[in-house]
Formats: sequence, structure tokens, C-alpha cells
Amino acid sequence: MPHVSQPKLSEPLWHSWDYKAQKKGLRHTVYSVNGDEFTGEWLDNKKHGKGTYKWKSTGGIYDGDWKNGKRNGFGTLSFPDKKAGKFKKQYSGGWKNDMKHGYGTFFYNDVEYYEGEWFADNRCGWGRMYFADGSVYEGEWDEDKCNGRGMLKLDNENRYEGEWKGGKKNGRGQFFYLDTGQLYEGVWVDDVPKCGAMTDFGRDGAPEPTVYPIPKVELVNSVDVLSSAEKSLLSDED
Repeated sequence: MPHVSQPKLSEPLWHSWDYKAQKKGLRHTVYSVNGDEFTGEWLDNKKHGKGTYKWKSTGGIYDGDWKNGKRNGFGTLSFPDKKAGKFKKQYSGGWKNDMKHGYGTFFYNDVEYYEGEWFADNRCGWGRMYFADGSVYEGEWDEDKCNGRGMLKLDNENRYEGEWKGGKKNGRGQFFYLDTGQLYEGVWVDDVPKCGAMTDFGRDGAPEPTVYPIPKVELVNSVDVLSSAEKSLLSDED
């Protein structure tokens, strides 16, 4: 029986051309149709590894880690400051799926900034926020708002320590009036103290003490009355 040779199988030429055309490894600057630029590492035609991306529309620059075409890992986002003639950092920290994620610092302006944990572009977890009026909040966050336990220290050193919900004082808390030497302890609802007790606290060493000390409460069973009122307010919140 005669031997019939089988033709050698070969891939179409476009397969090899396509493979050669794929962006992989370190590449020089690649320009998008809209004028954006990327310089860095690629894998399977996607930004992957270290790289720098520049947006033509805003002049913003991201320099850091990439994974499968998205910002992932550690990176810094900066925008041009026309007055200063240089770039100003807006965010530096962790990223995941093109969103702020993990620990990072975000600068809202020249004086206000947040340093702490992020989740899907929102402040979430533990963090510290510095405000323009000199106050500082340090504590828990959820969905970009103060939520949980936290402390707000004002510019004059007075401070609130307690519970927060939806960005406002909600629940049990203490407010230290260090300037007058007084302490308020009680329940708060949407930043308003609803029920509690005010006492002297370090009044002798306060820079601006009140003229007279707080008088003694003469109400019978005052502790029970206060406790009952607090429980009522807290149950209404739930």
C-alpha cells in the first residue's frame, strides 16, 4: 500500500502577526486616540506591572502599579498646579480595580487631607481627617463618613469622644470643654446633645474657667432618671 504523506499543519500568518503586534513587557510611550499617554509594562495588550499614565484632558498623572489594565497596588495621582508651575499630589496609596483601596492619603486642598483606610473609593475603616478650621477627627469611617467610635479635637483643644453615625455625633459620648474646665457626658442625636450631665472637670487648671462651679444636683434618684432618659433615646435610634 503506497504511503501518503500528510501535509504539515501550519497556523495562518495572521496568528503570528497578531502575536508580534501584542503589547507585552516594557514599552515606550503608547498614545491613545484621545491623546492620553501610557509608558510602562504590558501583558496581553493590557497595562500590567509598573507604569505612568497621563490624561490629556486634565494633565493628571498616575504613576504606580497596574493589573489587567487597571490601577492595582500602590500608586500616586497628581495634577498640575498652574500657579506653582508644578504637579501637586492628590492621592498616594493603595488601589484596586481603578479605585482607592487599602491605606492611603488624599489631599482635598492645601490644608485639608485624610490619611487612613479606603474601600472602593470611599473612606472606610480607621482614618484621620484634618479640616481647614484646625479640627481633627480620628476614628472609624464607613461609606465616606464618620461612623463608629471616634474623637473630634477642635482647634482650641476641646474635644468629643464617642459614637458617630452618618458623619454626625450619634449615641453615647463625652465632650471635654478644656477651656472652661467642664465635661458633658450623655447621649447625642445628629450632633445635638439630647440627654446627659455636665460636671466640672479640671476647672482649677482651665484657662477660662466659669465664674461659678456647677451646683450639685438635688433631684431625687437623678442617676436613675438620667439612665432612663438615655435608654429611651438610644432605643429610638435603633
